[in-house]
Amino acid sequence: MRAVVTRVLSASVTIDGKRTAEIKNGFLVLLGVKCGDTKTQAVKMADKICGLRIFEDKNGKMNINPKDAGAQLLIVSQFTLYADCSSRRPGFTDAARPEVSEPLYELVVSECRSRGFEVQTGSFGADMKVESVNDGPVTILLDVDAPEK
Repeated sequence: MRAVVTRVLSASVTIDGKRTAEIKNGFLVLLGVKCGDTKTQAVKMADKICGLRIFEDKNGKMNINPKDAGAQLLIVSQFTLYADCSSRRPGFTDAARPEVSEPLYELVVSECRSRGFEVQTGSFGADMKVESVNDGPVTILLDVDAPEK
């Protein structure tokens, strides 16, 4: 499972001209699910997102977690995070099929909510327009690998 986490001053999702989700200070999370990912990876990813200390303390050090910063989360499904770009036309065979990835995406959202976060979401599989005002900019790539078979 892979996430691109951007610290934002604001972020939103618009679908068919209608704003469907919006946050202020927090994280915009683009979340990709890979073939073979499990519920265990989803829970670990939620732990990583919710514990990521990338808000600045009084000394200007990235030392504050999103809970203590009063952050909101906007989590958007993003299968293209598993693009194979070995040729000029990306392939997506490593990305999990929707019947696998949607429940795992929803589990990450649920796990973040259970930790007390206000979580807004995109709409799984929709054509979304995502806007953000990056803060810093601070953008972190998180990976939670499936166990070796």
